[in-house]
Amino acid sequence: MSEDFEPKILAFCCKYCAYAAADLAGSMRLSYPPNVKVIQIPCTGRIDIVHILKAIEDGADGVYVAGCMEGDCHFVSGNLRARKRVEYVKKTLTELGIEPERVEIYNLSSAMGPRFAEIAHEMTDRIRKLGPTPVKTRTV
Repeated sequence: MSEDFEPKILAFCCKYCAYAAADLAGSMRLSYPPNVKVIQIPCTGRIDIVHILKAIEDGADGVYVAGCMEGDCHFVSGNLRARKRVEYVKKTLTELGIEPERVEIYNLSSAMGPRFAEIAHEMTDRIRKLGPTPVKTRTV
């Protein structure tokens, strides 16, 4: 893969935990790749299959959903619904001949700023190895 490939990654983050962890990472001056675009959502339970697939269709090389720790969702079971939806998207991508590793879900608490930065690096490295998305219609 080309050394200069910088993947475009979208991170859908729960307002209460993962987004707060991203904010903490920033407050701690932890660096993470600038190609990760964070989108705040009220709860990962609000993420729909269509949101993830549309992000990929629009040119995202990778997408991840980050929410509360399992069992600690502010909306009771939102993160459990999100996990099922992410698994469904992975299955759909496999059927379409696209690497399911382009999509992932993570659980974080608001105090896990360093882990948020780690995840951003992990996803960037993973997607860099996979290369650009095979579904390139527009840029994100």
